[in-house]
Amino acid sequence: MAERIVVGMSGGVDSSVAAALLVEQGYEVVGITMRVWPWKESTDPAKRFGSCCGTEAVEDARRVARALGIPYYVLDMEEEFERAVVGPFAAEYARGLTPVPCLGCNSRLKFGSLLGRARAWDAVGVATGHYARVTRDGPSGRYLLLRGTDARKDQSDFLWPLTQAQLARARFPVGGLDKGAVRDHARRLGLATADKPESQEICFVPDDDYREFLRRRDATLFRPGPIVDREGRVLGRHAGIASYTIGQRKGLGLAGASALYVVDLDADADTVTVGPAAELARDRLVARRVNFISCAPPDEPIRVQARIRHNHEPARATVRALGDDAAEVVFDAPQRAITPGQSVVWYQGDCVVGGGVIAR
Repeated sequence: MAERIVVGMSGGVDSSVAAALLVEQGYEVVGITMRVWPWKESTDPAKRFGSCCGTEAVEDARRVARALGIPYYVLDMEEEFERAVVGPFAAEYARGLTPVPCLGCNSRLKFGSLLGRARAWDAVGVATGHYARVTRDGPSGRYLLLRGTDARKDQSDFLWPLTQAQLARARFPVGGLDKGAVRDHARRLGLATADKPESQEICFVPDDDYREFLRRRDATLFRPGPIVDREGRVLGRHAGIASYTIGQRKGLGLAGASALYVVDLDADADTVTVGPAAELARDRLVARRVNFISCAPPDEPIRVQARIRHNHEPARATVRALGDDAAEVVFDAPQRAITPGQSVVWYQGDCVVGGGVIAR
């Protein structure tokens, strides 16, 4: 009897091909779309593609499931999404952080509650369209998370919170392919999503305007306050802490000032601190909520390549576990705009050693 796998289908080409590959490999595949947000579809056709679980996405996923001959269901997970993703997203902006909402969605929904449901349905695991890979290390028995083969599409930095138990049940069928091969496979099968545009960055934010989304949710996040320099001199007024992120230059409204960037956000004092580009360079950070994947928290510092945001080129660094789910990362050379709330992920070659959330 074939093993059963649940596939999270977002209505995009990657998850469509993930399902198709598993069908071809002989698995009993069940397609699931998580209905997580009751938003209104954008009137702009190009932007509607970003609503990963909107009406159009659900219909596309349903058409793909029908073409593959697999059962397909839509799960109402709105309340869970609010608790795991949307609530923390707004709360972290209120603290002056710049969060990565995909982390909670992956660890607490796709490979959390959805995986729990899958196990109750006698499925061996959950598959998604992420560009990443999982393997098992023979000597240690640990499950390892690897970068996707397509370096341009690699999404391993969104998956670092996954535990050993979650990685044991995670399947990433397209992780060994590049994007072109994925689209080619979809075209050969005549899947409706073969040439569908890429989805937007934050799936639950209509029209990709996170500020407007937060403003509607909690207007106090946009309480004006002072823009100051390192000496505390007031240079102007800001439009609310949630409007800014470390390294930002545009939209400061400081007419006549030389090139200044956001270098610090203090939610308690309600201040935005600016300074020249040189003040953005830092050679170290402390991360919290740390998860080591390829090993237990090491007793001694280890050498890695560390990535401080999704599009950042990993830089040589040393990681030292601090205890209490924390770690210090010291870079060989200063890095620009290390941003609290973002992920720091450390690699050895293609292997994800671990990661955490930048605290300071």
